[in-house]
Amino acid sequence: MQYKFKPFKELSLIELYKILQLRAEIFVVEQNCVYNDLDSNDEQAYHLMAFNNNDMVGYARILPPGSRFKEASIGRLVVHKDFRFKGLARQLMTTAADWVFEQWEVKCIQISAQKYLKAFYGSLGYQIISDEYLEDGIPHLKMELQIDRAEQ
Repeated sequence: MQYKFKPFKELSLIELYKILQLRAEIFVVEQNCVYNDLDSNDEQAYHLMAFNNNDMVGYARILPPGSRFKEASIGRLVVHKDFRFKGLARQLMTTAADWVFEQWEVKCIQISAQKYLKAFYGSLGYQIISDEYLEDGIPHLKMELQIDRAEQ
């Protein structure tokens, strides 16, 4: 597995196409959710891509503090269906969090997690900080990871 971090302006057209293709495949088609994936946050984000050979099989979007939330955030986590349950989602989230804590010297990362994934994010040290709410018709929870929990 090969990982690449890139800011939006450094993405090639093919990388951008593969990112949008993978996100649409999972968030729109698989989850049967009509929503605006192109929310203008991609332009200020760093993009973590996981490749198996030349195929993009995983992705996460990393937003700086003050963009989507007051805190830095990680979102749009996707893993191709053929690569699920092999630890790739965990590796992407850990890699992204490590990068955020090192690059931006922040103490906290906030995410908007689909409710059914609260145990997964909880296993990574994220704590629930909100009541359940609907985002694009799907139950979500705000969760955060603080650096002292990340270092344990």
